Amino acid sequence: MSENLNEFNADELQAPEWLNDDFFLKVLINCENKTSKIILNNAKISPASMKGDHYASVMFRALLDYDLDGVAQTKSVIVKTMPEMEGHKKEMLGKSNIFETEINMYTDVIPRFEQILRDCGDNTVLGAPCLYSSLQPEQVIVFEDLVPSGYEVVRDRVLNETEVKAAYEKLAKWHAVSYKIGLEEPHYFDELRRGIFTLSNIVDEPFITDGIINFVDMLKATPSLQEYLPYFEAMKPNLFEKCRASFAEYREAPRENACYALCHGDFHSKNMMFKYQNESRELKDVMLLDFQISYFGPLVNDLIYSLYCLLDENLRLEFNAMLYYYYTVFKSTLIKIGYNGTLPTLMQLRLDYYRCKDFGKH
Repeated sequence: MSENLNEFNADELQAPEWLNDDFFLKVLINCENKTSKIILNNAKISPASMKGDHYASVMFRALLDYDLDGVAQTKSVIVKTMPEMEGHKKEMLGKSNIFETEINMYTDVIPRFEQILRDCGDNTVLGAPCLYSSLQPEQVIVFEDLVPSGYEVVRDRVLNETEVKAAYEKLAKWHAVSYKIGLEEPHYFDELRRGIFTLSNIVDEPFITDGIINFVDMLKATPSLQEYLPYFEAMKPNLFEKCRASFAEYREAPRENACYALCHGDFHSKNMMFKYQNESRELKDVMLLDFQISYFGPLVNDLIYSLYCLLDENLRLEFNAMLYYYYTVFKSTLIKIGYNGTLPTLMQLRLDYYRCKDFGKH
């Protein structure tokens, strides 16, 4: 572990007592051959992320040394669980269903999406391998650690165009598969129809409810920005409700020609890991992470979110080109996986974008 403990979240400096040899042996038994003899020799636990990488969980990295049928093995895993340290974070997340959602995503939804793609010759991987999951007695998910395979989180810089297009390509395939399933098996996503705006412990937080209020106060205090004040003042009364309605649209009042798919829900750069060629640093892959608030709704919500949380100020000027690139992958994937209905048009996506654009202002 780094000597600078300030780099890590305080609640990830001390692993919970239940994160012990018995737990890790259970994980190994679950992911190795069930008939194998496994002896766990050592488990070294450390924080799995840096400050600012995530919020709605605590994460640990565990390096496991064990014998598998008498042969020495090493496996690095990531353990994601609910916070146990008393405080605001535990209180806010304690009554949410975010772990039920993510376990569903990793154990059912993502494997099905990947199989549909594989069946048509596309070997795209949409999520890290899930080695173990449970809701009782602890809410926990264990993943294969992607770092030994060469993946890394991009920190201290914005993403470049190549990285952004790779992220959009994977999102487009994800959206296409879920779009097809949503039309052919509308009840498949019944457990994934509620996004973050239905989590009362979270949406009542000031960082969500007071965003537009704080922004307007900033405009009032900045003389050079006064010309924008009337525009944003007019948004204050109903902006939150418009955002909520956008997330709830498919559940409460679906539109006939809208494009609905399974939204990632938190599509930003810290929820991705990138893999590069060692010497040339040529991008080889991007892996999407964190499906705690995924929901079925207007697919443009992911795109609107990405405009502000994935693109820098220069790439935002190229958003139309990025949207076109996304659409070409979305459309070609629908054709490849055997979608027989009328293909959504780029104009439909643009109309959905302008209809839901208030989400991007929240």
